[in-house]
Amino acid sequence: MPADPLAPLLRLADVAPALDEARSRVDAALRHRALRRQGGRVAAEVSLRAAVASAALEGHGYATEDVRAGTVTDPVVQGALRVAEGLGGLIDLWPRAPRQVLARLHVLAARGVVPADDLGRPLAGADRIDSLSALVAGNETTPPLLLAAIVHAELLTVRPFAGPAGVVARAAARLTLISRGFDPRGLVAAEVGHHAREPEYVGASGAYATGTPDGLRSWLRHYAAAVAAGADELTRIGDGVLATA
Repeated sequence: MPADPLAPLLRLADVAPALDEARSRVDAALRHRALRRQGGRVAAEVSLRAAVASAALEGHGYATEDVRAGTVTDPVVQGALRVAEGLGGLIDLWPRAPRQVLARLHVLAARGVVPADDLGRPLAGADRIDSLSALVAGNETTPPLLLAAIVHAELLTVRPFAGPAGVVARAAARLTLISRGFDPRGLVAAEVGHHAREPEYVGASGAYATGTPDGLRSWLRHYAAAVAAGADELTRIGDGVLATA
């Protein structure tokens, strides 16, 4: 991909500074002392909180401690947990075969929620998914945070899969950040940031769907803020792990 097709978005007012600020917050969080000796504990906690937040954004909210205890059997929550657990095996495949990965994410997320025949099968937006897949595949030009934001918003807008399509969208965005090296260990729970700012998340994703410059700007600024909040959550988790080590 010789030129970045998304580069014009960085010229929207306040977008580039917001993305730069999120990058700085993530870089600082990834230097947390807890990651040197307790990285596994931190990663497990981030994964849990991200899954709980993602399910809550689909209208299936539960206390994190209840999910941790294994008492929540809600199939959307269980699907979000499966997605979180399965991301590691999809990192290398995502930039090579994004459509295949999206189908796999839907199978993980929607098992027990939608009919078995609908698992992994897009029901709408085929042309737009083709365009998104072409944008993701082999794209080493677009800044990772910008690309993840567009992946996320496109999948929210098209909602190509039945059932918890938002869980798939958030997972695909996270895969983008991981595979492009922005967050190589998957430690930034942007889902927590989206959930903490849920009215803004809903409004900004709706604004994106209008396709206007103001709508795109609204979404990109929200996405940067959510990632920054995810970095802050990583810092809190790291602090908590050090306090109990």
